[in-house]
Amino acid sequence: MLHRSLNGLKTALLLGVLSAAIVWIGSLFGTGGLVIAVVLALAMNGFSYFYSDRIALRAMRAYPVSQVQQPRLYAIVQELATRARMPMPKLYLSPTSSPNAFATGRNPRNAAVCCTEGIMEIMDDRELRGVLGHELSHVYNRDILIASVAGALAGIIVYLANMLQWFAIFGGGRDEDGPGVLEMLALIVVGPIAATIIQLAISRAREYQADESGSTLTGDPLGLASALRKLEAGTAARPLPANSRLGPAAALMIANPFRGGGVGRFFSTHPPIAERIARLEQRARMNPYR
Repeated sequence: MLHRSLNGLKTALLLGVLSAAIVWIGSLFGTGGLVIAVVLALAMNGFSYFYSDRIALRAMRAYPVSQVQQPRLYAIVQELATRARMPMPKLYLSPTSSPNAFATGRNPRNAAVCCTEGIMEIMDDRELRGVLGHELSHVYNRDILIASVAGALAGIIVYLANMLQWFAIFGGGRDEDGPGVLEMLALIVVGPIAATIIQLAISRAREYQADESGSTLTGDPLGLASALRKLEAGTAARPLPANSRLGPAAALMIANPFRGGGVGRFFSTHPPIAERIARLEQRARMNPYR
């Protein structure tokens, strides 16, 4: 419970930092540029919020499945949704051998759960239940909304940085009310990087939260820990191709589906699997369910 409260506080704090950065930028820019950036960022992320399920499912070429076609998947999801007192989500499979899963939808009534064919092959029932508990928790925790808000705030900073860069190139100098050289450099160079890092930190906090919420829903944190070990090996052996088209789905997945290393791991939306497993094992020791 304490971890959950701390994760919620961390998310609120990070969103607050992004909001404060935008207020500071607005004080440099005046109202005109800020209004344009806000409208554009909100429009883009609003579209993503309402259509994130279609975007992600289409990116993974997912197809709907029924109880008759996937009785094992259906039974586990139905049991977890019933336990959470939530509606039964739509179920999809993605025709890829790379093991992974994700859930999307702006609320439980519009939720969709997608598993790859690869994860269905390597997971036993206990591990699959852990994965699905994690994914359903993303929907129940309203993580799509949180991600959209974070994306909108970060997007505003990036838009304003781009606008200021054009101003620096073509406008030159500093007028009486405009930003100085150091302020411009900070906004152009540091602003987008800081916004991205904060957005990634929010994503990582939500992954830890979904691990915790999911293990509470299933009553079995070690089942999810075992699944994460298999996912780490499976995604390393059969990663998805690095393709920008897969980005919307990749950010939602339970494990990073791409082959990563070096600096790229730092900018991943997923926290290290070893740390997630350690937290789950500690949770099992503190609150043994089995």
